[in-house]
Amino acid sequence: MSNFRENHTFEGITYNNQRLERGEYDACTFRSCDFEGADLGNCVLRECRFEHCNLSNAIFKNTAFRTCTFSHCKMLGVNLSTVDTFLLELHFTNCTLDLADFYRLPLKNTRFEHCSLKEVDFKEADLSKALFRECDLRGAAFENTRLEGADFSSALHYSIDPERNYLKGARFSMMGLPGLLEKHALKID
Repeated sequence: MSNFRENHTFEGITYNNQRLERGEYDACTFRSCDFEGADLGNCVLRECRFEHCNLSNAIFKNTAFRTCTFSHCKMLGVNLSTVDTFLLELHFTNCTLDLADFYRLPLKNTRFEHCSLKEVDFKEADLSKALFRECDLRGAAFENTRLEGADFSSALHYSIDPERNYLKGARFSMMGLPGLLEKHALKID
């Protein structure tokens, strides 16, 4: 990787169905960029920020996200299960991640704040101590997922089977109990 960018701001650029130049991006900001269907594979993104970007259906094969934040981004159908997991750290605020794939990812301490996570695949992921602040998890799949210490206290519409996931120390609100008991078809008033 010969391309190295540091403290650079990329603003209003359209990468639709194109490749982001391979290389290392350190402390860069991507603002109002359109990456729909773009290939960001084999890039190293260290302490980068994505703000108001469209990353729907972008390709992230072997992309290294090292302490990256996404704010007000549209990320429909992204497959993050193919990223480089070494030092992986992601945080999302006000993002739409519907239909995203986080299968088997190590996502300890990840923050999802005010996000739409409908139909997301979290199967076999490690979401220990993750925060789901005011997130909509309708249809999200949790199976053999590590959720120890995760905070769902303000999350909505989740369905998590306590017998098929690791929940020790996870936080839920009383209003969220139906999402933990759904498989039993209980009527809770």
